[in-house]
Amino acid sequence: KEYDDLSIKLTKKRGDSAKKMSGLVADSMNELGMTGGIFEVEIIPSKNISQHGNDDITFHISANPGQKPQPLSNIASGGELSRMSLAIQVITSNGTNIPTMIFDEVDSGIGGAIAEVVGNKLKDLGQNKQVLCVTHLAQVASKGSSHIRINKLTDNKKTKIYACKLNADERIEEIARMIGGIELTEKTREYAKEMLSLR
Repeated sequence: KEYDDLSIKLTKKRGDSAKKMSGLVADSMNELGMTGGIFEVEIIPSKNISQHGNDDITFHISANPGQKPQPLSNIASGGELSRMSLAIQVITSNGTNIPTMIFDEVDSGIGGAIAEVVGNKLKDLGQNKQVLCVTHLAQVASKGSSHIRINKLTDNKKTKIYACKLNADERIEEIARMIGGIELTEKTREYAKEMLSLR
């Protein structure tokens, strides 16, 4: 009886929090390039009693206007999944004690202003956590406090991966390369310096 009373209270608190969280995540989805996105938290009674209460919880999203929200695990692409994870982590990060977060290709399928928003959100998250982000976009990479370049070299027999922390000058060159490709010009270097100065 005591368990039932407590689980009822917990379900109510979860329902109240779910409404608030849904609105915040939907707002964040819009900022991250999923305009008109919907985020819903479904809470249904569980068949399994546990120390976490008597609820099964599923996140539902619609990343495109006109689509009915469906379970996140069923419909999100890799890039959408990364951005959804980022949106949820930014909103809930104050309530967790996870020291390190890793985002792989969180910028997949985006560019321009949205990439800068993603970079700023990762930077904000990094104020209280260690954030590692694999990225190919200068707008995201320039927001980090440090930069590690990953190289993959192969001789057709075996492949080796090298990780190298970049100093300030190397970082300018790498950001410029991300902006302009193989042939670097003074203009791309100057733009890279400007991007790094704005972080």
